[in-house]
Amino acid sequence: MSDSASTGSWHREFELPSERGASRVVMDDLLAQLGLHGWPEAEIFGVHLAAEEAITNAIVHGNKLDPAKRVHVACAVSPERVWIEIHDQGDGFDPAAVPDCTADDRLEVPSGRGVMLMKSFMTRIEYNAKGNGVVLEKVLTAEH
Repeated sequence: MSDSASTGSWHREFELPSERGASRVVMDDLLAQLGLHGWPEAEIFGVHLAAEEAITNAIVHGNKLDPAKRVHVACAVSPERVWIEIHDQGDGFDPAAVPDCTADDRLEVPSGRGVMLMKSFMTRIEYNAKGNGVVLEKVLTAEH
């Protein structure tokens, strides 16, 4: 899709290879569009962290870096809202089964913080039933 000046929003879709660093093309466009749409730096930072984490999870954990598999990313940005949908070709997972990384026995474990990080920066995170797709959404409020 392309820019839509009539609605003041931007939409784009990407097909990424399952390799480390593939998220860069998405992130470069997404961050530039957030800036062009007047998003505050602190909000851009949070969206960046959440989106990067979700795309990396799809590539590494979902598709297991399998070069035969792709990750589909769709994005939309307006002055009030960013929406990112990510689907991998993996088996999926149960987000409810992810251990609480703030539990005393998990504080020293280096992995497992991504889902909490995404939740802390986004307004809404919703996984599909299979667990191989996620929607991230951030809506700006008057106080951000």
